Amino acid sequence: MLGQSLVRKAVATAVAAGAAFVAVVALGVTAYHALTLLVLPVAAAAITALVFAIVALAVVAIFMGRAGEEAEDEPQGLAERAFTLFRDRPIMGVVAALAGGWIFLRNPALATMVAAAFTEKSHGRRR
Repeated sequence: MLGQSLVRKAVATAVAAGAAFVAVVALGVTAYHALTLLVLPVAAAAITALVFAIVALAVVAIFMGRAGEEAEDEPQGLAERAFTLFRDRPIMGVVAALAGGWIFLRNPALATMVAAAFTEKSHGRRR
């Protein structure tokens, strides 16, 4: 079933994230103990924190650079537009979902018209 598959994927993701967290913490402890052989423990802690902060900033810079390089196409369907809204502005997406649910409960015909307006392609100038 779809629900079981989704739960299995969520559990696998959680286990992988937990294992990665433990590995990073163990790496940090190992780096700290290795540095205590060379410098004072306070300096070893500071150096370890600095190294991990630099690595984190490098990872963020790499992923932000990749995200900036991707061409942002205009979402075509209602589902793509909703996903883009939730990804870019999560609070606004929740408000829009609640408003859409309220409109659908109050007047299904109006909800159909709104959905048709969102799925309609823009009429830009053709060349």
